[in-house]
Amino acid sequence: MDDTIRGLKQAALAAWEPIAKRAGRAYVAGPRITDALSLSRQFWDAGMGVVVCFWNGENTSPRIVANRALATLESFAEADGDHYLAIKAPALGFSRDLVREIVTRAALSSARVHFDAQRPEAVEKTRALAESVMGGGTTIGFTLPGRFARSVRDATWAVRRNVPVRVVKGQMADPTAPELDPRAGFLAVIDALAGRARHVGVASHDAPLVRQALQRLVSNGTPCELELLLGLPFGPALREARTFGVPVRVYVPFGEARLPYHFTEARHNPRVLAWLARDLWRAERAPRAKVPGYTSAPA
Repeated sequence: MDDTIRGLKQAALAAWEPIAKRAGRAYVAGPRITDALSLSRQFWDAGMGVVVCFWNGENTSPRIVANRALATLESFAEADGDHYLAIKAPALGFSRDLVREIVTRAALSSARVHFDAQRPEAVEKTRALAESVMGGGTTIGFTLPGRFARSVRDATWAVRRNVPVRVVKGQMADPTAPELDPRAGFLAVIDALAGRARHVGVASHDAPLVRQALQRLVSNGTPCELELLLGLPFGPALREARTFGVPVRVYVPFGEARLPYHFTEARHNPRVLAWLARDLWRAERAPRAKVPGYTSAPA
């Protein structure tokens, strides 16, 4: 019976992956750095900043991931627009040498290097890696997911270390607190940062949540901005940013097309299947050479 269940899971995953890759095209600028740079220029022209990140394939070596990050820094070094580099510690094999190489290159152009959120079990190693390269001549940022019970404590660490943070709901449930509501957790992290943090990126397309977060940060004089993910509608959240007069930044991935959610999530959350259908439609109709309607904020 176990072999049968295992076989069914493998077959389902095999069927999911090609569909997910096709739908994931809505979330990447394209396979190359030049695709990300071209799209970033359009966001700069619209008065927005960008975050650029290489999305690796499952079998991409840490060395290649590091090379893509280094090449991104080279390509964006002469660009006039506001940008910073995001990296994923697991994709780099948690290698201190590779991350230090990236940080050393980033320091040449004063580019911020930001650690993206990963699975709950990777947070401690990611934070240790981030700490190991602080003081390397450039700003190091960190992401705090509302779904992780430890994120409020990590917010205190970020304040103490003067680390700019991005707050997200988080894709993966925390096994130590599986019932933690991501919206409540998000706002708890915001409260821990308000009036204390160096800078906060409010990363959400949930307009009511964005409104509450920006209100708490702005009222406490906390430097902040709205961060949006390429491929999702900008409209409602963008209007909140304009209401509060805060800057807007767009996360622009390039490389391997993937969805911002996983097959395992679909098993526990039926809405993922609806999102998959939506993204397949978006991927087919949205030309990657343009920024379709983002500056006019479609709902």
